[in-house]
Amino acid sequence: VVVLSAIADRHHSFDPSFLFARSRMARLFRRKDEAPKRSLWQRFKDVALTDVSVLFKGVDEGSLETLETLLIESDFGVPTSLALVADVERRAKRGDVKTEAEFRRALAAGIEAVLRKGNADPTLLRAATGPTVVLVIGVNGAGKTTFIGKLSAQFKQEGKKVLLGAADTFRAGAIDQLRVWAERAGVDFVGGAPGSDPASVAFDAVDAGMTRGADIVIVDTAGRLHTSDDLMTELRKIHRVIMKRLPDAPHEVLLVLDGTIGQNALAQARAFSAAVPVTGIVVTKLDGTAKGGIVVAVHEALNVPVKFVGLGEQIGDLEPFDAGDYAKELVEA
Repeated sequence: VVVLSAIADRHHSFDPSFLFARSRMARLFRRKDEAPKRSLWQRFKDVALTDVSVLFKGVDEGSLETLETLLIESDFGVPTSLALVADVERRAKRGDVKTEAEFRRALAAGIEAVLRKGNADPTLLRAATGPTVVLVIGVNGAGKTTFIGKLSAQFKQEGKKVLLGAADTFRAGAIDQLRVWAERAGVDFVGGAPGSDPASVAFDAVDAGMTRGADIVIVDTAGRLHTSDDLMTELRKIHRVIMKRLPDAPHEVLLVLDGTIGQNALAQARAFSAAVPVTGIVVTKLDGTAKGGIVVAVHEALNVPVKFVGLGEQIGDLEPFDAGDYAKELVEA
């Protein structure tokens, strides 16, 4: 997504940590305007009603089943939930898990291992020369436009020249909303008339980015239901047209998912990834307790890295995803 220099190699990536302050992943679970969230571990203890030391002496096998149920209810998915419980049980039988703290560390390590498996690098790709093009996709209400605004502001703060393209011409409000975000962030904007051809707007945005010497071009897209064949056909056309104007683009295709909708987010992810090559996941509105496992489930199902998490509505409420921090927060005591 980010251009570090015009001579950078296309296939290399960079560490985005310099774009952000120290990770605030814990904010997913402890927002100022909300009551403290209950961690997965706290919920486990509520239901298990047993001392952890008893659990790992094999006296209460039902407690492992309780953990398995809670993982599934937290949208980790059945295969991942079974694997996590089996891993904790193996560690316990070896004598590696004897205390509550050791249990939590074991479970966190298992979750982190799943998140780091396969294609899991959260660093962002960039173009070798010219603008880096980011195509942002997802259903209405997932938070695409807000994410684009936040990301553009981050890049602007780092001295990058950014241009936003409003290729969601399905809703007149979407064009106006993105224009407002462009004004707030102080970046360029290209839009078309409501009802105009989205692919043409995307083409014009990339063309303008090249002409104006932009470092980053971020293209918004329509967000009708993921079950809409017309939407998927439109996305494929946008992808082709961008590639036609700038070979190797888009350099990133980021799928924005509402983290609170659970397994429906997984269905959306599968549908969009079947239409265009998704390179990264952005999770917004994430509830770290009830639906926190969906992050793991989506990564596991698509073999695509989670790259960002949205933490709120403010322009600075955007964080790069850190698997270790996320796993620890899920099982915090």
